[in-house]
Amino acid sequence: MATPASPAGPVEVELAALEERIPPEHRMPGGCVYELKWDGYRMVIVRTVNAVRLWSRSGNDLTDRFPEIAAAAVEQMPPDAVVDGEVVIWADGRLSFDLLQHRLAGRSAAVISQARTHPASYIGFDLLSHAGGDVRGDPWTSRRQLLEDMALAWQPPLQLSPYTKDRAEAQRWFDDYRPAGIEGLVVKGAASRYLPGQRGWIKIKNRETRELIVGAVIGPMHRPDAVVAGLYTDAGELVVVGRSVPLSPAQSKSLGSVLTPPAGQHPWPDAIGSGRFGGSREEIVLTKVAPVVVVEVTADTALQGGRFRHPLRYVRHRPDLGADDLDIVVNTA
Repeated sequence: MATPASPAGPVEVELAALEERIPPEHRMPGGCVYELKWDGYRMVIVRTVNAVRLWSRSGNDLTDRFPEIAAAAVEQMPPDAVVDGEVVIWADGRLSFDLLQHRLAGRSAAVISQARTHPASYIGFDLLSHAGGDVRGDPWTSRRQLLEDMALAWQPPLQLSPYTKDRAEAQRWFDDYRPAGIEGLVVKGAASRYLPGQRGWIKIKNRETRELIVGAVIGPMHRPDAVVAGLYTDAGELVVVGRSVPLSPAQSKSLGSVLTPPAGQHPWPDAIGSGRFGGSREEIVLTKVAPVVVVEVTADTALQGGRFRHPLRYVRHRPDLGADDLDIVVNTA
């Protein structure tokens, strides 16, 4: 890759495959490295000689949305460097994804005020380019040492993500840091190269949250009463996996603002038996929507036929994720 001659970007990042349990220390090449999974937005900082650009995982230029991060990168990062990490906002002792959404969705004129009242932090966890040279082919240990050397000059809002090679300590992090908004763990191989676009890492999430696709709603599209969620099977079929409890007025208004009608034929019927969700056999009329909106829900692990037996609780819309980003699929084999 090397650092671009100009901050044109964007930069393709390495991804993580979801697993249910924390892997043993010997699982990954060179041994496992356990890092925290931050509840924020993935962001790559491209620092050239004359400028800085902040790129999202999906290739959006976020430089104007996080001026405090851009300014710090100019002052504290050496030229011709590319760092991978996560942008987060702390509020009341925990990470606030809502404040990140406000920063991205708000008017440009409000960004400076938001940066003063709720400043963002950048958690760096990998180095892709150093002194203009591509280091993605180097093992993680080498990249990490270069990143740590660079981070000696960092001050907030730039921070270095911690790691451990001790699985027991990683388990304690997983259990203890959730109240602060930590989503779980990311596991990497100490001897592994950086693989753009590939799921070479492992992520373990607290199973209290899941990301699902909104395939339909109950009630009007612009003010839905509840969500009917789906996932794609390994054969590419969108199937119903659960229904939410009633949405609050605020949730209904927020979600309704991003839903759109299906562009073509929708794979779901016009009505569905509520018995699919462990209830009665009465038919529920569906308002079908374009299956492109991803939402986060809380759910227990009780599954029956690949569906959640108990109602889901809606948490939030995830504008940073698309249907293709979800790695939890229903296996039809």
